Amino acid sequence: MEHTKENGRAALVVVSASLGTAGVFEALTLLATQDKTVRAASPWQDDPYDVVVSLAQFTVPMLALVIALRLLAWRVPGGADRARQTVRAAGAMTTLIGLTVVSEWAAVIAKTLAPGTWPSVLISGLVACSLLTAVSAVLLVRSRRRRDPSGRWRYDWLGDAVFVCRRIPVLRRWAGPDAAAWVRRRAMTVFVTLSTLAAAAITGAQAVGERWTDPLLTAWFLIVVATSNLAFCVISNAAAGFIARPPCSRRRRIAEASLVAGCIAISVATAFRDALWPAFGTGSLTSVPAVAALTLGAGLATSMVTALLLACFPRDSSRSGRRRSAAAAISLRRPGAHR
Repeated sequence: MEHTKENGRAALVVVSASLGTAGVFEALTLLATQDKTVRAASPWQDDPYDVVVSLAQFTVPMLALVIALRLLAWRVPGGADRARQTVRAAGAMTTLIGLTVVSEWAAVIAKTLAPGTWPSVLISGLVACSLLTAVSAVLLVRSRRRRDPSGRWRYDWLGDAVFVCRRIPVLRRWAGPDAAAWVRRRAMTVFVTLSTLAAAAITGAQAVGERWTDPLLTAWFLIVVATSNLAFCVISNAAAGFIARPPCSRRRRIAEASLVAGCIAISVATAFRDALWPAFGTGSLTSVPAVAALTLGAGLATSMVTALLLACFPRDSSRSGRRRSAAAAISLRRPGAHR
């Protein structure tokens, strides 16, 4: 028991440090992307750097929010699983920040800085964010060495969310074991719905702010944002265990893996579209249909190739072990069992 409490306190320190780093990163990122004067002087205002910054700008606060909300249930039963899962979520968030910092440093190295005060301010902020990210990464690595990887998870984030919601009168009638089981069975549908809704909000704000009038441009941007959000949801759920999903058929696993690979390919092709275009066309890439065909075609091709490769892999004996492990993972204690 004392060992569990000590690990919980250590995890809380690591998570708090990661949240602090995320707060500084998000403040600097919003300054560099939302203020037109600052953005004009930013070294990472153009692609491929801007794609990474834009992705982190929305995914980092999402992770920070769910991590902060889970702290509300920090002391209820299931502390060992909760500490490990929250540290893993903090690790995913810190990784996103680290990749963005690397991308911004690459932009600084590759481009000539514009004269003025704001480039110096942005570089100073980047130095501070880099140091904070390094500190958070060291704490995360040390925390990972201390944890015991032998036990299986009996709790997930969804169970904690139900536990908290059942303490709120307005939400009590909607939150229960049946609702949690429904979400676990339809996790992919939930991910797609949330990704699309978030993408619609982002696209609407972008269209209004930039005064877009081309419906094809708006539709393409919506697809790019929705697919990047979906890849983020699936990968982060696999890393941190937000929703413990029941075992599924091999065909469905292949379909989901291919879908995620295609989503990632769309984001990569969007970031490097100018470098990829000479292999398929001539001149500069200025046509919206050409951009859509290049980026969405890359996603479709990657998805099909991934499905073909995964389908060609023979089954092995480890499948049954993974199924038993997945079945054990969804045998979670109901929220009503918390005391």
